[in-house]
Amino acid sequence: MKKNVSPLKRTLRTWDLTFLGIGAIIGTGIFVLTGKGALTAGPALSVSFLIAAICCGFAALCYAEFASIAPVAGSAYTYAYVAFGEIIAFIIGWDLILEYALSAATVSAGWSGYFVNLLDNLGIHIPTILTAAAGTTPGVTTVFNLPAFIIVLVITWIISNGITQTKRTNDTMVIIKLAVIVLFIICTVWFIKPQNWHPFNPFGLYSCHNGTATGIIPAASIVFFSFIGFDAVSSSAEETINPSKTLPRGILLSLVISTILYIIMTLIMTGVVPFKLFSK
Repeated sequence: MKKNVSPLKRTLRTWDLTFLGIGAIIGTGIFVLTGKGALTAGPALSVSFLIAAICCGFAALCYAEFASIAPVAGSAYTYAYVAFGEIIAFIIGWDLILEYALSAATVSAGWSGYFVNLLDNLGIHIPTILTAAAGTTPGVTTVFNLPAFIIVLVITWIISNGITQTKRTNDTMVIIKLAVIVLFIICTVWFIKPQNWHPFNPFGLYSCHNGTATGIIPAASIVFFSFIGFDAVSSSAEETINPSKTLPRGILLSLVISTILYIIMTLIMTGVVPFKLFSK
């Protein structure tokens, strides 16, 4: 006896997928990694973001091509299954799980740091032992990152309610995030000091001092992590209206918009504050 299988409801359009990609890309790169990247490349960090974006763009074109050929859920797992078979797809599937687990852990930890600082400014103090994973803070006893754990549970609950609720929540969060970034740009662009951009490329393409790699290329390898997430768009293929056209547009648009914002933010940050001060 055959079971009735309900297909996923197709509700996502181009801008829904674009917002989904922007929501997955913008976050750690702007709010966490830019400081470390600036110490590695100086004001030339904007070039590092551009190089990372170009490399990511080639991968995005591959995803867009596969998404139009095989518009089904599964992302790289499905594409590997179609192209190479079960064994390679099995490996790729677990790679995806590790990738998303790593990025989710990093983003949730970054969010936790900002949230804890916000509460501290409001006079609410969370015990240090509950604000970071064990062994991650030298000289401080920590056991568990409670805020990060809670935000992951909240996001998981929202996703479990279905794509429509997820889309609305994601669109709202992305609009707020973009508004904050635009506000930052408008408020700080007047305080740029061009002398902070000189020298623009203090470390060259690559250099190594005392075992520490610096320069545009090492910084590009650091900020490349910022772009992890654009491939999440392809996982929504079965919930997308006209996926053969909509998915490639959503993937590429989200990558282009995010890259532009990364470069603008990096130039402003290093123009307002000398990059050496990011270590403090």
